[in-house]
Amino acid sequence: MTPVECRTMAEIRAEIDRVDGLIVALLVERSGYIDRAAELKPALGLPARIDERVEEVVAQVRARAMAEGLDPGLAEALWRHLIDWSIAREEAVIGPN
Repeated sequence: MTPVECRTMAEIRAEIDRVDGLIVALLVERSGYIDRAAELKPALGLPARIDERVEEVVAQVRARAMAEGLDPGLAEALWRHLIDWSIAREEAVIGPN
C-alpha cells in the first residue's frame, strides 16, 4: 500500500511497521557483511577503519538520498552512526587501528 492509499492511521502505522521490519532485515544483512569483512581484513593487513572508504560510502549515500528525495544531511548522519557502529563491531574482532 502506498502512503496516499492509506485511509486511516491504523493503515499508516501498519505500513510504517512493515517498512521498519524491512529496514531491520537489511541492517541484519549488512552486519553479516561487516562480520565477514572483520574476518578478511587481518589477512589483508587492513584496519577496521579506512577513512577513504568511509567517505566513499557517505558520498554514495548522500547522492542516493538526493536522487530519491531524502534529506542528504539526515542520510549522512544516519550512515555515519551506522559506519561508526560497524567499525566498532570490526574492532571487537580485529582490534583497534
